[in-house]
Amino acid sequence: MLVSYSSSSEEETEHLRLGGNVTKRKQSWHKDDNSLRKKHKSEEHTLNASVSVNREEDDSKSRLPVPGSVLDMFTEENEDPLTDDSMQHGGRIRSFKHERGNWATYVYFPYIPEEGFLELLDEMTEVAASHSFSLTHTDEFHLSLSKTVVLRHHWIQPFIQSLRTGLTHSRRFICLAEKLKVYSNDERTRMFLAMEVSTGQAQLLELVKAVDSTMEEFNLDTFYKNPSFHISLAWCVGDCTEHIRKKCLQELQGLVDSHEDGPFLLRLDCQELRCKAGNKTFSIPLH
Repeated sequence: MLVSYSSSSEEETEHLRLGGNVTKRKQSWHKDDNSLRKKHKSEEHTLNASVSVNREEDDSKSRLPVPGSVLDMFTEENEDPLTDDSMQHGGRIRSFKHERGNWATYVYFPYIPEEGFLELLDEMTEVAASHSFSLTHTDEFHLSLSKTVVLRHHWIQPFIQSLRTGLTHSRRFICLAEKLKVYSNDERTRMFLAMEVSTGQAQLLELVKAVDSTMEEFNLDTFYKNPSFHISLAWCVGDCTEHIRKKCLQELQGLVDSHEDGPFLLRLDCQELRCKAGNKTFSIPLH
């Protein structure tokens, strides 16, 4: 009986063929295993992200809102920009160096112009110009009850509260002014044309005492010892008080005295004290 034996070369060929199939199957298994691992990692990452989002949502729901008074403590960067260019302020020069976080602050009564007041002021401005004095109308007509001081931002709220407490029993009243007078600021960099108060001085002095008490509490400058209360009307750069007194103050007073039906009498209703700190204005009504 004849038996057919495969040659050694045929055995090797078959062995290689079988080995190749095994290798391919192993590669396929590894590929499937890697894909499965990647899929598991992707699902795990998605699950973790979902859990993280849910936790953030739960945290945001459980957190209490931040009080507005606290948020206000961190807004000074945008509310109090650095603007030291005097050309942006009509040539006016700051009384003190501007530093971020320092708020220029003062206490005052606002004056709302009466009928005929602005026309009279325009006439006075024209007369001053004829004598080579360039007057600029005051941005906000007011009567000051304090010097301009510097407050740190976190002092503002307690400062206002102190003012309110000190003025609790203060009552409203009327001030009258009819006489023109010229003033200069402490640095003598500006001159002011103003009307001096003739009625209501006693009440103003009482208010100054209360305001000074708050100033002392915060180690700030108090008001002048013998104040000349006035409502500023217009100003010009430089110290030209003596020149205006000599050249045209009497003529300007003549315009006031001969205004339409009689002397113009400026009437200031002192019913609401205000405090301006930077760009914030606080109102303190009197009783």
